[in-house]
Amino acid sequence: MTMIYNSPADFTEDATRGFVELYSDRLRPVPGGVVRRRRPADPKVAVIYGGGSGHYPAFAGLVGPGMGDGAVIGNLFTSPSTAQAYSVARAASSGGGVVISYGNYAGDVMNFGIAGERLTAEGIETRQLIITDDIASAPAEEAAKRRGIAGDFVVFKVLGAAAERGDDLDEVVRLGLRANAATFSLGVAFAGCTFPGAREPHFTVPEGKLGIGLGIHGEPGLEDIDWMPADELAALLVERLLTERPAGSGPRVAAILNGLGSTKYEELFLLWGHVAALLREADLEIVAPEVGELVTSLDMAGVSLTLCWLDEELEPLWLAPAHTPAFRRGVLEGTAAPTTADEASIEGFNAEAESPVGSAASRAVAALVLDCLRAMQAVLHDQEVELGRVDQVAGDGDHGRGMVRGIDCAVDAAAAALETGWGAAGVLARAGDAWAEHAGGTSGVLWGAALRALGAGLGNEDAAAPADVAAAVEQFVLAMTDLGKAELGDKTIIDAAVPFRDRLRLEVDAQASLGEAWSAASAEACRAAEATSALSPRKGRARPLAERSIGHPDPGAVSFGMCVAAVGRILGAAGGDA
Repeated sequence: MTMIYNSPADFTEDATRGFVELYSDRLRPVPGGVVRRRRPADPKVAVIYGGGSGHYPAFAGLVGPGMGDGAVIGNLFTSPSTAQAYSVARAASSGGGVVISYGNYAGDVMNFGIAGERLTAEGIETRQLIITDDIASAPAEEAAKRRGIAGDFVVFKVLGAAAERGDDLDEVVRLGLRANAATFSLGVAFAGCTFPGAREPHFTVPEGKLGIGLGIHGEPGLEDIDWMPADELAALLVERLLTERPAGSGPRVAAILNGLGSTKYEELFLLWGHVAALLREADLEIVAPEVGELVTSLDMAGVSLTLCWLDEELEPLWLAPAHTPAFRRGVLEGTAAPTTADEASIEGFNAEAESPVGSAASRAVAALVLDCLRAMQAVLHDQEVELGRVDQVAGDGDHGRGMVRGIDCAVDAAAAALETGWGAAGVLARAGDAWAEHAGGTSGVLWGAALRALGAGLGNEDAAAPADVAAAVEQFVLAMTDLGKAELGDKTIIDAAVPFRDRLRLEVDAQASLGEAWSAASAEACRAAEATSALSPRKGRARPLAERSIGHPDPGAVSFGMCVAAVGRILGAAGGDA
């Protein structure tokens, strides 16, 4: 259990502040994360990695010569926002291009991807490298769908070493992809982790069982199996990983036995003794193995084994020197790229400043929009724990917390925009940007883009008739589908949003008032959200835990239904057009 904290909501920020204070001689904070204090004197590829916090030493503990140039730090188990990723990558860039690497999670893919597009548009060539080492999360023929877990470390090490020796962007990315293709991991959980402020663990493992196929965001194993002694557990991990051995690979492997947060080092050493013996029995040569905590999950009790099949290109990079707060290897003197003490801060992404625009009619719509956002805020605060419980079944349990964080920031931004004279488009754009920037995660980026699209549909000049609102809602849903790539039946927010959109259009075409049409559509959305209980997830973090998810609704769909129902009560009270 996490016992040291002030406010659970501020845990990540407080921990990062202390971390930077401790390592201020080598790291400096920037909006969204940390970068090396000393910048390269000559252009080099900047290696950026990141994700949600709670995984230390990943990600910030692995920034330094021989490894990363910066780490993006999201909230606990939550993808960083686009703005955070942009800020860190831009601050770390030194003219050689940027590669951003992260595990294969929907929120990370969206937010880091958009950040990379913005950087490239500004002339900073940026590539993405998604890590897919977890063999439990998808079969070999669908390897691109696999999650990234402790194998992240191998890929980070290869990328960092290649960039440090001066390889260009194409070569760094090529080698990182080669490392990812050669790296495989499998883990087991003994007990779940506990979030700051929570009194119960995120999940429990039944007495006498192990959860095989754990995730690193507090997800339980994909399957509970009977407890087994260390020698049998070692055999299970090794045998399953050996089935993934790439064709034509040699006998030399990098191995990581990773503790997830509360598994004692003595236990890891004991298990490693059996693992090493089994690898040698398989005629494998173990190269510079690592046993300890490298990619954790708060205080989860668990362990994972990672194997990377080395070759003449990967082995020198695996063995290359590195010096970071949490990982050191070899001696860097005379091998690292020259640096400069130039520490000039580079500001993070900010939308282009615009003068407030809004007619009197549109400002009236904007005021109603703010009332609607506040109604959403009230219901999300009221249902935060329930949304977390729903998400906990097959996810990381942070959906309620993320939605609350997002709506709180959205309301504050919308109120400020309205105060300065914006109409509906400006108020919704500011609300969406704030939601996406501060909430992070999949829901943050989806709601952020959708609110901005809704505002664009309403504009800053005119009042909004029911037909105008229905058309804007179509843009709202289109933004979600374009960004998330989900379809009906994937068990996502789209399974509630599309029925809502369609029913709203149907009611408006039948000449219903906006309040009546919205009420009917929101009821349809709530019914559709509940119906996702029967679906098996095909997208997002719940997909690997599909069997556990069946019988439980999708949390994103549920929160969408709650939000539009709350808005419906405001519109019903307002009556008429918007």
